[in-house]
Amino acid sequence: MLRLLSGRLLMIALVAVAAVAFTVPAFAQTGAVKGKVIDPKGNPVDKAAILMEFMDGINFKTDTKTNNKGEFIQIGLKPGNYRVTASTKELGSQSFNVRVTIGDPREMKFQLGMGGGAGDGGAAAAEAAKTATLKKAFEDGVALSKSGDFDGATAKFTEAAGLVPNCYDCYYNIGYAQMQKKDYAKAEEAFLKAVELKADYVEGYNGLATVYNAQKKFDKASEASQKASDLAAAAGALGGGPGAGGVDAEYNNGVIDWNAGKIPEAMVHFQKVIELKPDHAEAHYQMGMAYLNQGKMAEAIPMFEKYLTLAPTGPNAATATGILKQIKK
Repeated sequence: MLRLLSGRLLMIALVAVAAVAFTVPAFAQTGAVKGKVIDPKGNPVDKAAILMEFMDGINFKTDTKTNNKGEFIQIGLKPGNYRVTASTKELGSQSFNVRVTIGDPREMKFQLGMGGGAGDGGAAAAEAAKTATLKKAFEDGVALSKSGDFDGATAKFTEAAGLVPNCYDCYYNIGYAQMQKKDYAKAEEAFLKAVELKADYVEGYNGLATVYNAQKKFDKASEASQKASDLAAAAGALGGGPGAGGVDAEYNNGVIDWNAGKIPEAMVHFQKVIELKPDHAEAHYQMGMAYLNQGKMAEAIPMFEKYLTLAPTGPNAATATGILKQIKK
């Protein structure tokens, strides 16, 4: 989580408006691929291996097999570009690139044993080499970012973006690295590039909201966060599981209102987060702080108690414990 603004937390009664941390976006919306594999005579191929490799920077692959009708389906795929390969020892392999989107499965058809496929030959070897280089650059960027070398991470993600110009995840990670350096201009530029490449990129808009909130540009932060909420809702993510983009966006809307001093408005968003994701610890903590600001001690107590149940060693555990001790005296 990113702490954006400075502030003081008072322990009782009228609590000063304190900085709230944004939720780091996570991926929740998924797509699917289905298809059929046949032999040279058009007969279905049973137990053909199907390999799906993600091409947009993150090192991810999954596999499945065809049934006795030659059919396969793979659900729960992160949206983006994939290279899908069908193969058997007897008939060889064939590969196609496909873009997976949220919603209905993308359909594919393979015909093996026809004297070579898209996955054969020098072109496939060149593509494999490019993919390996891309994955290494991205993985190196992740490692450098985790170590705190944000300049090195930016260089690696920039290298990855040069290999795959539509790598919106690369630009998102560049934006994240620049945020850690508090270079808000470059972070904004990177996040804007990410949403330019992927117009429905919830995490990109959440990143923009983070940038604007850090600069106290609350109107622009609210606009970006609302865009993230709308996109997540349209994709059905608001009712998603933990980390759903819509929950993150809703929480971030509360953050923006809180940091702008709009406590009642922030409470509406935090309450919505709790309804969508009852185990969201930080939303319970913020509701407790909001009630405390209003002098509503009885309402604040269960919120802080719930926070400590959900996150007994969380970043606000000591503060919540101290507040409860004073309220209950």
